Formats: sequence, structure tokens, C-alpha cells
Amino acid sequence: MSAADPVLSLLRPEILALAPYSSARKESSGGRIWLDANENPLTPSAGKPLLNRYPEPQPAELIAQLAAYYAVAENNILVTRGSDEGIDLLLRAFCRAGQDAILITPPTYGMYAVSAAIQIARVVTVPLLAEKNFSLDPTAVLEAITPSVKLVFLCSPNNPTGTLLARDEVVRLVQALLGKAIVVVDEAYLEFAGSPSLTQELVGNPNLVILRTLSKAFGLAGIRCGVTIASPALIGVLQKIIAPYPVPTPVLQAALVAMTAEGLTAARRSVQSLIAERIRVAARLATLPCVRRLWPSDSNFILFEVTDSARVMSATRAVGVVLRDRSRDYGLTNCVRMTIGALEENNAALEVIARV
Repeated sequence: MSAADPVLSLLRPEILALAPYSSARKESSGGRIWLDANENPLTPSAGKPLLNRYPEPQPAELIAQLAAYYAVAENNILVTRGSDEGIDLLLRAFCRAGQDAILITPPTYGMYAVSAAIQIARVVTVPLLAEKNFSLDPTAVLEAITPSVKLVFLCSPNNPTGTLLARDEVVRLVQALLGKAIVVVDEAYLEFAGSPSLTQELVGNPNLVILRTLSKAFGLAGIRCGVTIASPALIGVLQKIIAPYPVPTPVLQAALVAMTAEGLTAARRSVQSLIAERIRVAARLATLPCVRRLWPSDSNFILFEVTDSARVMSATRAVGVVLRDRSRDYGLTNCVRMTIGALEENNAALEVIARV
């Protein structure tokens, strides 16, 4: 790896020079009798397949399946513990504590700023354009870039607004920031948008990073399986700093089932069902007295403004319906976010909101 590379030159130099930890599973494969990793052959859980053995750091079978699903090469893939670990890895790789910064576009996913705070990285904010359905302001983003800004985080579809950022504007930023900053596009909710992934733009744009997850469309939030998609050189760097065994065996087993033909079909049906429910719920919300406004959504949730979010939250909580109050987020006074649930769950929520 050469630091002259337009992406690698942005890395913390100590990370570029780091010799990674070499785990037992990295150093060996195959074999009949494993006596290299200090595992317990007599564990009471031995009846569970291989749970007494460390898993592959990046399981080859899962990598192959994910690469096929996301239509990228296998060396573009890093499996992480949710997308959150991908965010954290990028912060640790590129941002020197107390010196470097990230740029975010509020209102947006809160973990970008939290991970920055943990790394003692400054946060530069360029708000989305609320008057234009929370669209991106690429000119303002470019004007806010300084040499200290190493990462630009864009969430598309955006959480908590549900809006899909304009593809041409994102690509424009990526191309303009080559050699200056990494553009990280969080596509956690993309399956609900029906739009192509920006992974198609990876070739020729080595400063583009895509975050994906099995939490949403695949309904596997509980296994914490995320995917970071980037250039092979950058994936190689992130592999140096990720924990030795980020994919526990039960996670691997569940993810492989999700990647089968049957699993992919089930996920597509689930997405179609939730989109239909999203349309129905949005239409009903728009008629309710306490709802002032709702925004179009390309995700599995709806953001809407009410007359009094505290009252709405109190009323729904009283009957056991849990929504998300987003009033503390930038520009979202009296706004509430409702995840699209099952039919009966959505009806229960609509019924109580209608009475507020």
C-alpha cells in the first residue's frame, strides 16, 4: 500500500503502518485436530456445531454470498457487527483525536456524531434543506470542507427523515472530494426505496464507502450483521483494526440462511408488504387532526409533525405503543417517527394517535 494513494494518504499514518493482530484462524485453515487457539474441547455447549471453536474472521462463504447480493467483488466486502462497527472503524482509521473532523448533514443518524465524540473528532454540520424535503445541499457541503475533514457521512434513505438523497448530487460530492475526504453513504434502508445502490459507482471512485445491513429488509436486527463496502485497499486497512472475530457462529448461520434463494425471496416479500403498509399508514396519518405534516418516505418508517409531540408520546405509551420522539433532533420540533409494523400494530398506533 502506498500513502500516495488518494485514499490511503488520508489515513492516520500510524494506522497505515500498523501491524495487525494475527489470530489463530488467520494463520491456519483446515486441519483435523485443532490445538492452536486455546479452545475448550470439552465445553458443555459442544452439542451446538462448532460453538467451542473460534469462527473465521471473515467467513469466506458469507463474503461470497454478500458480494453476489450487493453485486461487488469479494475483496470489496468487510462484515462487521452492525453498520455501527463500520462507522467506528472508519473514525478510528481516518481521524486523529483532537485534530481531524467529520461532516454530517443533520437531522441524521446519531451514531456518526457519537463515534466522532468517542474518537475526539470534531463534527462539522451542514443541515439538510428542510424546505426541500430534507434534500442535500452539495454546494454547502463542499464549502464546509477543510483539510481536517476526513469523512463525510451521508445517510440515504436518511434516518430519521426517510428521504432518499439525489444520486447525482452524492456522486458529484464523491468526485469533487477525491483526495480530500472519504464519502460514506449509509444505505441501511435502501431496499425500501426501490433505487439502485451507489455500489455501482465504486469503480473510479476509491473514496466512496457504502454501509449496508441485514437488520432492516432481512429482519435480522438481533444478529448485528453489517457490511462495509469499499475499495480493496481500504477494506484491507479496516481488516487491520477490526476485532479478531467479528462474526460469531450463530450470526454466520443466520446470515447464510438469509442469503439463500428462499431467504432472499422472503426478504423481497417482506419489503413489498412493508412498502404497501407504509403507503396506507401515511394516507391515514395525513387525515388525523393532530398531524400537521408528514414527509415522503423511502424507508420502513414515517416522520411526521404533530401539534404536541409530548402528548402524542404520552398517549401512545399509555396503551403500550412505542413510537420515537425526534423533537430534539435538528429542525424536527414536535416530530415523531413511526416504524411500519404489522397490520394490527399499525392500526393500534393510528387509533390512539387519532384520539390525541
